[in-house]
Amino acid sequence: MSFADLGLSPKLLEAIAAAGYENPTPIQKEAIPPALERRDVLGIAQTGTGKTASFTLPMIERLSKGRAKARMPRSLVLAPTRELAAQVAENFEKYGVNHKLSMALLIGGVSFGDQDAKLTRGVDVLIATPGRLLDHFERGRLLLTGIEVMVVDEADRMLDMGFIPDIEKIFKLTPMTRQTLFFSATMPPEIQRITDQFLHQPTRVEVSKPATTADTITQNIVRIPSKDDKLKRNVLRELLRRDDVKNGIIFCNRKSTVDIVAKSLQKHGFDARPIHGDLAQAFRTETLDKFRNDELQFLVASDVAARGLDIPAVSHVFNFDVPIHSDDYVHRIGRTGRAGRKGATFMLVTPADGKHLDSILKTIGAKEIEELDFSKFFEENPVAERRPRGGKAEKSGKSEKDGKGRRPSRRGRKSDQDEAKNADASQADQPAEASAHDDGDKGQKSSNSNNQRGSSRRRGGESRPSRRREEA
Repeated sequence: MSFADLGLSPKLLEAIAAAGYENPTPIQKEAIPPALERRDVLGIAQTGTGKTASFTLPMIERLSKGRAKARMPRSLVLAPTRELAAQVAENFEKYGVNHKLSMALLIGGVSFGDQDAKLTRGVDVLIATPGRLLDHFERGRLLLTGIEVMVVDEADRMLDMGFIPDIEKIFKLTPMTRQTLFFSATMPPEIQRITDQFLHQPTRVEVSKPATTADTITQNIVRIPSKDDKLKRNVLRELLRRDDVKNGIIFCNRKSTVDIVAKSLQKHGFDARPIHGDLAQAFRTETLDKFRNDELQFLVASDVAARGLDIPAVSHVFNFDVPIHSDDYVHRIGRTGRAGRKGATFMLVTPADGKHLDSILKTIGAKEIEELDFSKFFEENPVAERRPRGGKAEKSGKSEKDGKGRRPSRRGRKSDQDEAKNADASQADQPAEASAHDDGDKGQKSSNSNNQRGSSRRRGGESRPSRRREEA
């Protein structure tokens, strides 16, 4: 089947061909025809399956006739993160090259004035993160009563980030006659409740089982004999030095860990930069552009970069931390092995990660993942654990005691965290205008050390924003 068989117009087919695509993916085959018939669609597919084109193409087709009014957009696309929203905007520009459709991108870290100016002129396509959209609405600068098509992308990620109350509010602000295209990689009960409430007899499209991994990805784990982060960083650097590592994304559970690992890699001569929700939007955009253009070899990321980002030529993914949620493992390693390419993943597993590892194996339906033998490396690189409060120190390898049986002072046992006390000057971009929803913008007003302390208060990885804060 070709795109011409889906009922798309010649102008759209010309734009698709110019973009280098010939045949639709399974979800595009199933989702585009009912979307062109103006039916609601519930699409379930793992990341990297072509979901974005599944809604951008029928939206462009429908919006090709008509004209937008001031402050009343004709269509709305909601995305959980700024990067994903920007990527959707790129797809509209690519596929809508032969159509005169106006578009606005509402995300944090960008001036309200510039966004408001576009809304005043009227836009056919409005792409937004939930918090920034509600900011404009509550300021009286936006009406949603003219929405003909509404898209919710990466809905389960919206749930993870705490935005379901905002999504429900936005649904209620749009007309009942709207067409809804709803996409998610998984269908937890809360997402199912939303679809039951706001979608009208949707066509359900499920092209693969939720939480499955691609056959093109080789998965490996390295067992670390202790929880010592310095030892983990040593192992990570050893993996990065392998000849077949063209580039890679290194995932950490906490923003503070992202900063520490990135700074440590830079100190040891690796071409690496961090990306997470507390960094300035300009820095995040520049970092992603450099990585896409092969100007940056390693991206150290929080889960803000795990969903939906189209970076097709990633050769490796490294899980510095075992994900707390098993679904996040699937989305992380889904950054490699895309579009038929081969990919490899490595996960560093400590004795404390057994519960989360078992959950991952159960989710992906694997009894085990291939283990790499690093025993010789650990013998040559022993590291002792720090002494916990009120307890005895656990040891990894040889003792830290000197020849006279004395343990070095705390001052002498400097950790790699000291490497990350001061972020690079390039990360210290000026903060953008803050608002009631701006999580990313608020984070820019504090130093990296403050971000680290704030992040560490929450267990289980990346801190979740409240309902009244913008997405990372």
